[in-house]
Formats: sequence, structure tokens, C-alpha cells
Amino acid sequence: MKDIEKYLNIEKELPKLPKVLLNTIQSDVLELKMIDKKCKKYLDSCSKIAELKDAYYVVYSKYIDKADHQYEKFIFLGEDGEELFNLSGVEIELYGLLTCTNLKLTHEYKAAISK
Repeated sequence: MKDIEKYLNIEKELPKLPKVLLNTIQSDVLELKMIDKKCKKYLDSCSKIAELKDAYYVVYSKYIDKADHQYEKFIFLGEDGEELFNLSGVEIELYGLLTCTNLKLTHEYKAAISK
């Protein structure tokens, strides 16, 4: 899937997304999800990590097993895709904190994953 772009509208929705992140997300190396700002886990996490209030998205590897998340770095992004800060899996757990994005998958990507 390296040669297939994943999202149709990512550059429009996240105009400040750094190129290296754009390329790795589009090539399906890294995953992008929205932070669910209404969930209890988010509200609890904000009391411990104040910067989280400015974050709207998080980039992470979907290939790392849950048992190894403590070694992973998560990249938190602002509303326009600008990189804000990084946290390790030791500092925050993403499970229960994320929701789907408003990004649309390309037809080529949908066809490739349905095979």
C-alpha cells in the first residue's frame, strides 16, 4: 500500500501537517486519529497533561503491539495539523481516548484493503 494514498482530503483538513507526517500517514505507515474531547479519559488526562487541551489529533504506529506501547512515541497535533508535542506510552495510554477522523479514504485505498 506504499504507493496508494490513504486519505482524499487530508491536506485540506490539516494544512499545517508536516510533510514527513503527511507522507507516512498517506502511505499507511503511521495512523492518525482524532482525540475524543468529550470522553472521561480525556478530561482526566487533561488534569495531568495540560498541553492535551490544545491537541485535536494524535499520530501513532498501528503496527506496535499493545504490550510494547510504553516504548512508543505519540505525536499530538493541533486543529490544523501542526505538531504540538510528543508523549511516550509511559506518559499516556491512547486506548479509550481516540475516535474516527473526518478524513475520507481514497477509492484506491478502499479497494486495496477490501482484497
